[in-house]
Amino acid sequence: MIRVMVVATSPVVRAGLAAVVTSNSQLTVVGSASDLDVLTREVEQLEPDVVLLDLGANLQATIWEKLLLIQQQQYPLGFLVIVEELESIDLEAAIHAGVRGLLPSTSTESEIIAATIAIADNLVVLHPDFLELLPLREKVTTTPVQTLTPREIEVLGMLGSGLGNRAIAKHLHISEHTVKFHISSIFQKLGVSTRTEAVSVGVRLGLIML
Repeated sequence: MIRVMVVATSPVVRAGLAAVVTSNSQLTVVGSASDLDVLTREVEQLEPDVVLLDLGANLQATIWEKLLLIQQQQYPLGFLVIVEELESIDLEAAIHAGVRGLLPSTSTESEIIAATIAIADNLVVLHPDFLELLPLREKVTTTPVQTLTPREIEVLGMLGSGLGNRAIAKHLHISEHTVKFHISSIFQKLGVSTRTEAVSVGVRLGLIML
C-alpha cells in the first residue's frame, strides 16, 4: 500500500484530493496538512511515500526553498505538486528542491493517481505542458544525443526508471564503480548535479522516455 499525505490550504481541496487518493486500492491517505509547516512537524511520524501538494494560485517564491529544507531535514520525500499557473513555475528550482512530479490543476483523477503511483516507484512525472519550461543548462551541447554514448543513454534510462547503482550494475553486468563513472559523465555532459535533473533534461532532449 502506497502511503500518501495530502497538503493544501483549502480544506475543500484537501478533501477532494483525499477522495481521489482513496478511490484507488493501491493508495491510502495517512494524513493531511494545511501548509508546509504542519507537514514538517508531522511527516516524520506519518512516513508517507508520496506528498501530494496543491499549491493553488498562491505560489510563493520561497516555496521551493521550503521544500528543499524539508528534504534536507527529513528523509527524502516524493513530492507531487499540482499548480494552477503553468508560467509561474520555476521548473529548475522545483527539480532542485526534489519535486518528482508536476501536474496542472486541470489534471484528471486518473492522471493524479497514475502520477502518485509512478512517484512511489521512484519515477519522475512531468506533464507534457511543463516540458516546454524545462531549462537547458549552458553546458548542454547542441548535439546531446551524439555527446552521450549509447551506454550512457542506457544508464540514463535506468535512472529514469528509478534504479539504484547496484541494480544498474547487475542489469548491465558491470561493476558499481563503472556505473558511478557513467553517471558522473552523464552529469558533466548534461550540466546537472542530481539524478532527477539528469532524467528531466534527458526527457526534454528526447534521450529517454518515462
